[in-house]
Amino acid sequence: MQQINKSQLLKKFQHLMEGIPHQGNPTLLRKIYTDLYITEGGRGEVNAEHEVRQIERASWREAAQDTPIKCSDIFKALSTQDKAVRIVLTKGVAGIGKTVSVQKFILDWAEGKANQDVHFIFPLPFRELNLMKEEKLSLVDLMQHFFSETTDPTAFTTSEHRVMFIFDGLDECRLSLDFHSNLKCCDVTEPATVDVLLTNLIEGNLLPSALLWITTRPAAAGQIPPKYVKQVTEIRGFNDPQKEQYFRKRISDENLASRTITHLKSSRSLYIMCHIPFFCWILATVAERTSDGSGSVEMPRTLHTLPDHSDQHKK
Repeated sequence: MQQINKSQLLKKFQHLMEGIPHQGNPTLLRKIYTDLYITEGGRGEVNAEHEVRQIERASWREAAQDTPIKCSDIFKALSTQDKAVRIVLTKGVAGIGKTVSVQKFILDWAEGKANQDVHFIFPLPFRELNLMKEEKLSLVDLMQHFFSETTDPTAFTTSEHRVMFIFDGLDECRLSLDFHSNLKCCDVTEPATVDVLLTNLIEGNLLPSALLWITTRPAAAGQIPPKYVKQVTEIRGFNDPQKEQYFRKRISDENLASRTITHLKSSRSLYIMCHIPFFCWILATVAERTSDGSGSVEMPRTLHTLPDHSDQHKK
């Protein structure tokens, strides 16, 4: 069953849809993926600052106190911790690469490159769980709904199996997540609402040995009580070397890639915003669509002129 799980996840996640959902072109993830700068992010406290302000002030600095973490290592306890990590909460502003990080984590596992101590991975985006808000079913039923060919009920009843659930997009959650009033559920075959199943998974009443990874924009992080979260990470986007690496991977014409990087470095505001992968994708797309084939490129020089360029060159 594990091999079926890996094969299906490999098929689903080996391609990356860049840009606007359902409008981008599929690209092999391993071909274009650029590492992101991920740090240990505190204890789950909520930053009340507006997300736009968080983006604007992020003029990329790697502080000495930052603890960088590889995406594949987010469940490894930091040296200051003496307990195994069961729940990881990963924060990041819009377009910073949370979903792509989830995709890369799953792909590395499915290809046998990392986290092979995990037997099964079940990615459950909140936008899909929202559609089952009114349903009442057991955890086993829920898994068989989403993973009909790979879900063996013994995966949840045998202590030898290490199961990981990935809940991407907490900020899109339409469930109440009422940790105070929700009924307790300890049986994977007991029917309950998806909301109850989720809160009991997080509380550790249901499958206490399961690993949970939750991603969210910063403003929604407070929906999960900090006492349940053992490790908080923050995706900070690209540092300067990673920005350049992205453009050289994303733009196949080496000369065009170099000219694009040079142009962006000449505009402080654009270069700062390039720590956001989605912003890099927009600029790379504009560069390719405005190139005349000789390597010259017509690029915006300020953030204010970027919308004109992107609208003008939409296909």
